Amino acid sequence: MVKIYRLENLSCTSCAAKFEKNIRGLPNIKSVDLNFGASKLTIDGEVSIKALEKAGAFDHIRVYSEKQKIKVVPFYQRRQTIETTFSLLLLLVGIIISFQTSETDSWAIALFVGSMAIGGYHMFWTGLKNLGAFQFDMKTLMTIAIIGAVIIGEWREGAVVVFLFAISEALESFSMNKARQSIRSLMDLAPARAIIQRAGELMELDTEDIHIGDILIVKPGQKIAMDGTVLRGQSAVNQAAITGESLPAVKSVGDEVFAGTLNEEGALEVTVTKRVEDTTIAKIIHLVEEAQAEKAPTQKFVDQFAKYYTPAIIVIAFLVALVPGFVTGNWELWVYQGLAVLVVGCPCALVVSTPVAIVTAIGNAARQGVLIKGGIYLEETGQIKAIAFDKTGTLTKGYPEVTDVLAQGAITEEELLKLAASVETMSQHPLARAIIKKAAYTYPSENFNSVTGKGAYATVNEEIIYVGSLAWAENKGLRIPEKARKLQESGKSVTAVFSETILLGIIAVADAIRTESPSIINQLKKMGISQTIMLTGDHPSTATAIAEEIGITDVRAGLMPQDKLTAIKELKKQYGHVAMIGDGINDAPALAASSIGIAMGGAGTDAALETADIALMADDLEKLPYTIRLSRKTLRIIKENIIFALGLKILALLLIIPGWLTLWIAIFADMGATLLVILNALRLMKVQK
Repeated sequence: MVKIYRLENLSCTSCAAKFEKNIRGLPNIKSVDLNFGASKLTIDGEVSIKALEKAGAFDHIRVYSEKQKIKVVPFYQRRQTIETTFSLLLLLVGIIISFQTSETDSWAIALFVGSMAIGGYHMFWTGLKNLGAFQFDMKTLMTIAIIGAVIIGEWREGAVVVFLFAISEALESFSMNKARQSIRSLMDLAPARAIIQRAGELMELDTEDIHIGDILIVKPGQKIAMDGTVLRGQSAVNQAAITGESLPAVKSVGDEVFAGTLNEEGALEVTVTKRVEDTTIAKIIHLVEEAQAEKAPTQKFVDQFAKYYTPAIIVIAFLVALVPGFVTGNWELWVYQGLAVLVVGCPCALVVSTPVAIVTAIGNAARQGVLIKGGIYLEETGQIKAIAFDKTGTLTKGYPEVTDVLAQGAITEEELLKLAASVETMSQHPLARAIIKKAAYTYPSENFNSVTGKGAYATVNEEIIYVGSLAWAENKGLRIPEKARKLQESGKSVTAVFSETILLGIIAVADAIRTESPSIINQLKKMGISQTIMLTGDHPSTATAIAEEIGITDVRAGLMPQDKLTAIKELKKQYGHVAMIGDGINDAPALAASSIGIAMGGAGTDAALETADIALMADDLEKLPYTIRLSRKTLRIIKENIIFALGLKILALLLIIPGWLTLWIAIFADMGATLLVILNALRLMKVQK
């Protein structure tokens, strides 16, 4: 039986690996999957929470069932913080006594031992067990160093190192929890209980007990608990949790609503359409967690490097202790220097440098309505050199709109639209719907007739009004103005409105350009992405006209899906890293072949969630520059983190040459590097759209 658990105090990748190994050793366990980024554990097998916590006792790991709410303990109330505080008090008193008497004073030594015992007993116990099993992680190296310090009589230094290590552990745990807050905030969005109407009765149920077809009652100011469609009522719903949009969307009968969104105004009755585990917010959480578990190429390299780095540090530490000690005879100094090398060489900062940045960036993107499906895609997006756009629904709105109205003679544009809309009321043609939508209102009409290939006509205000092609109007002997021809040449669908003897006017309809498209292309060029390409199945003249208006210079029109695929392959050969942006369905081959497939997906679009590497949940092209900016900053921060992690250690190790490296400098270098990379990564939480 597969069960999912949430974890607390999981702050170190090596500790996560050890915890997973301990669980695999438990009886009746078939499979284990530990997601460090999301702090989530999936187990197939029978096991108790008590047994799991025992397996993670070496690092204070707490285990909660998926439905159980994690009790957040304030930093100052945590046992680790309290123990560290007592350790500090004993250390300070010991230092004061040692300065007044000497470091070998029995009271001072007793206080140093007490400080080490309180602040480091968990570390010692784990380190000794690791040493027995020849497992060399950070706690093993620290344990060897502290034992060595005690043997050579450096009680004060040993106690300082234990205290600083305890501080670094506490702060690292706090910082990692901060980085994971984006997931926790998503998990807390949808309420756990909701009011349901069944068989005419109102009842409050857990969301797990709500079925498809139940009627959900949502009062003003309440969060919607389940995905569904509005049965009764109208309201403004804030969908920021799903789409990242701040402006509320108006919802009325038949509209789709999503779990975790906020009903701001009117009361709604919603027919539930999905189980709690299948809601859009549940899918988003799952995808974000899977993305945070996906290792980026840099992280894989760092993990592989760390495998050889740790044994190498142990060998170097022994050489530092033995070789100069043998040559100079000053064993105490060089054994001490060797112990300091062990401490400064802990790989924790290096190992955590990449995952903490990936976790933070993907979590931030999810809050902004951008789903990035893994660290590999985050890194790849930061390197793209060219972007290919589908036209319809990406650069344009995806549906026809009236763009030009040319009234002839004394008739006004408003009157022309009313007459055309009055005729088209009975038509099902997409262009007819665009005209009806544009008109303020219509006149009563009768005797509607549709003429295949030409248009339609009806009696309006006791006169027959025709709405159709320019050729049809010409056949009636009417003269078409030159401007109408130019509109047609620009790729627009041009309709003539006329009576038996008079041309009343011209209406042009087109798939309207998104208002933000030109500024987005301009922003991308300013960001250094000069190559923007349009790939479309539309007519070349239409595509060229739209491309000129938007600012795209490379247009490839009249393409079938397989032609788009071929075009993407050619672009990759030419530019290397190429992104493709489409609707996630008819562009699937091109999306799959590109370096990064980005889907323009309206809120809750399953195709967008499933097919692309990145999904823009609000169907909002303005989130593209934000995504690229976030990816580039993540890449920069990962590089900075690796430099910080290795640079501080190298600087500390150079202090061996003049013999200045001390244990407390070593722990400061290790702790400083770890905290520096975590705090540096947390800057990604501030990247905004």
